[in-house]
Amino acid sequence: MTEASSAHSSRRPHWRRDIVELAALFTAVAVADAVANTVVHGPRGPVLLCSAAVALLATAGFHVWWSRRHENAPPPTDTGATAPSSAGRAPGADGQETALWRMRTTVQDEPGSLAALCTALGAHRVDILSLQTHPLSDGTVDEFLLRAPGALTPAELTRTVAGAGGTHSWLERADAHDLVDAPTRMLGLATRTALDSAELPLALRQLLGRCTIHSVPARSLRGQPLAEQVPTEGVLEEHLMKFRDPSGGSLTIERPQLPFTPTEFARVRALVDLDARLGQRVPPRRDVLTLPEGNEITVRRADTSDLAAAREMHDRCSSKTLGLRYHGPVGDADRYLGHLLSPRFGRTLAVETASGRLVALGHLLWDGDETEVALLVEDAWQQRGIGAELLRRLVTMAAEAGCESVYAVTQASNTGMVAAMRGLRLPLDYQIEEGTLVITARPSGRPAAREPQESIRLHDGSARR
Repeated sequence: MTEASSAHSSRRPHWRRDIVELAALFTAVAVADAVANTVVHGPRGPVLLCSAAVALLATAGFHVWWSRRHENAPPPTDTGATAPSSAGRAPGADGQETALWRMRTTVQDEPGSLAALCTALGAHRVDILSLQTHPLSDGTVDEFLLRAPGALTPAELTRTVAGAGGTHSWLERADAHDLVDAPTRMLGLATRTALDSAELPLALRQLLGRCTIHSVPARSLRGQPLAEQVPTEGVLEEHLMKFRDPSGGSLTIERPQLPFTPTEFARVRALVDLDARLGQRVPPRRDVLTLPEGNEITVRRADTSDLAAAREMHDRCSSKTLGLRYHGPVGDADRYLGHLLSPRFGRTLAVETASGRLVALGHLLWDGDETEVALLVEDAWQQRGIGAELLRRLVTMAAEAGCESVYAVTQASNTGMVAAMRGLRLPLDYQIEEGTLVITARPSGRPAAREPQESIRLHDGSARR
């Protein structure tokens, strides 16, 4: 029934109601006539009149009170039920196991194509938690974050998408970190990059997923050109992106399993431009530690401003120490420092004495999909726990950055490095080839804490400044 027809029926005359109203009117007239005769001719007329007035006033007062009490009451059709919440259902809220998936698929750029895909996913009880669109010249790449029933296999999910018109689909497992929306994620990555130059490769990997990132310096250790000339605006190919590094080198990103989109290219270029505008930077944190014999040292982040102090430390190191560290001619050791101290290629920790002398360096180097760790401790400061402390901190950094493995290249005779790696109490893999030993640690989390008597103590309160 429409609103107009309902209003018309409410105004329709009813003869039964009219008869009742007339009967009530005649009865009221008869009662009023009887009361009037009683008041005029009876001995207690004034008393009855006053009583009637009091009763009338009481009735009127009660009616007013009752009306005000119920004037804000809901209409009879309002059941008082609360509207269902629009918040997303929690994983497993219905008692069934669920799984998070990241999915990309290409659909035709025409009305209804996305709706058909969403309908097909909904038929399998798949929740769409987020959606990003990447426009292309001949279609649209849609990126979904899905919560699917645990019993739904990847093959079934892919067939469902293909049946709804999706092509070139790609699917991988997601985790809770992917629940952050795209603008919030970009702001977080930009903040990380702004605070630390070494965060750029990690931020790009988090933004793009599984990819390989290569930072190529402008020149080799012997001064030969290495990096190709990349246009200022960068280069976008199907599975390759290239950008110009602020130091004159180049930054290359590869992802064979999934093509890059113009939207991703624009996001990466924004982060690279931000890094170039801010210049080289490292966090100013400094930790003051106490060695077992009572000497105090300071551990801090290092960069290329420490180049002169690092060369002086090289001059104080023996040929054996430099040979174990650089695995080559001792005369070439100084040439590596510019690369090692650059935040573009990783993170470096420096150890200073109370007088400000640099006595040790620890490097965490981004090597494509892998991460290398390396140590150099001045001869006079070896066997004091400095190398083990640096290694523990570097591996912890790698774990926080999401690195699956960390490897160290040394010689089989370098018992100090082998002992330090074992001291991490992590799963280790060993590979020996022609006297070169590669030890790989797999940090599933922070390294286990060592016994108090073996560790370097961190001052309480004044440890950071």
